[in-house]
Amino acid sequence: MNRRTFLMGTAVAGLVGFPAAAQELSLGDMSRYLNDIQTATAEFTQINADGTISTGQLYIKRPGRIRFEYNPPEQSLVLANGGQVAIFDPRSNNGPERFPLSQTPLSIILARNVDLARSGMVSGRTSDGTTTTIRAQDPDRPDMGNIQLVFTGNPVELRQWVVTDNAGQQTTIILGDLTQGGRVPNSQFNILAEMRKYE
Repeated sequence: MNRRTFLMGTAVAGLVGFPAAAQELSLGDMSRYLNDIQTATAEFTQINADGTISTGQLYIKRPGRIRFEYNPPEQSLVLANGGQVAIFDPRSNNGPERFPLSQTPLSIILARNVDLARSGMVSGRTSDGTTTTIRAQDPDRPDMGNIQLVFTGNPVELRQWVVTDNAGQQTTIILGDLTQGGRVPNSQFNILAEMRKYE
């Protein structure tokens, strides 16, 4: 499986038990919510472009850091830190695949200052009375794909995202309860330390 596509929509809302109806969120509401996240953890379910499903634990430390730990039988690991993304596959003999975080739309929600109202950032927004869904892209790199973010309100919560990469491949991440705050050590995002484990 190409792990790179997971970072890169159609939302699978039927898989998530959303709360009762809430009003449509503004871009300011959603930007403030994302900017307020300093650290967060959540279980996640990933629907891959080929239809397979993976699960695991997600760790976020903004700005710029995220960690995806996959549950057995998978042993993959994905880290973002220092402007780089590293995808560790124990089946590979060539070390982790590495590329700039700026090459994935996930960089939008990991930015130091999220401004969804920036010109050219959001290209679509819908609301069904329960969720507000936006499609965002980096205005400076629209060719790198887009990310579709699904939020609920009262309180505002990010529930899932769908990344579409520059080849049109889509990967959905459905979040469990996103727990904000708490200590998430920097060592969780140390790409070089993880590389040494794979030597």
